[in-house]
Amino acid sequence: MTAPRFKRIMLKVGGESLLGDQPYGIDPKAALQVAEKIRGIYQRHIQIAVVIGGGNIFRGLAGSKGGIERATADYMGMLATVMNGMALQDALEKIGVPTRMQSALQMPAVAENFIRRKAIRNMEKGRVVILSAGTGVPYVTTDTGASLHALELKCDVLMKATKVDGIYDKDPQKYPDAKRFKTLNFKDAVGVESIEVMDTAAMAMSKDNNMPVMVFELFESNNLEAAVDGQDVGTYVSNDVKTELA
Repeated sequence: MTAPRFKRIMLKVGGESLLGDQPYGIDPKAALQVAEKIRGIYQRHIQIAVVIGGGNIFRGLAGSKGGIERATADYMGMLATVMNGMALQDALEKIGVPTRMQSALQMPAVAENFIRRKAIRNMEKGRVVILSAGTGVPYVTTDTGASLHALELKCDVLMKATKVDGIYDKDPQKYPDAKRFKTLNFKDAVGVESIEVMDTAAMAMSKDNNMPVMVFELFESNNLEAAVDGQDVGTYVSNDVKTELA
């Protein structure tokens, strides 16, 4: 087996990955599927931190548009990520993967408080660290939280596992002729309006601090393992690459 390209990763997983066939909430079978993907790289001694979204339960931005005060809605979204983190922790431990869950909001009955040095030590000891409640403050997305934590924990890469197989030059659901990028320079990722990767704050933070980003489809074959090896399974975004189509 080839040596992995990345030894310590930040894995950003959308809350929708826990939906399964349900329109809302958490499907334990889907949580186990995500856990199995993570176990595949855990067994290769990759150090793993996970940030999971809350969109399958509640989105703060959507809640604020519906009439809930924005800060309140964002805190509700943070609580949704805690529930998802607990579900993923349960699934991982069911299949023999040791975990620690930390929360940016204090809730000691269900998670440790986020402490950067403790999170790093847990990864060094071979535990998957699940980071919940975003950054603990409103007006910040889980994408930005993932970028921030990736930098704090000195990860080699921020991997965004999604339902699409990379970043396209335009919306592939609307335009059949959309083309996938194999590599994408941060300058283009941030500056070209039609390219959607993550929210602007997350991309700017990654760009300014040289944190590469990989975007790929989580449930396609062994994509996560291939992404850890640096294979062409999605789109790799960095300051150090040229923008090239696949």
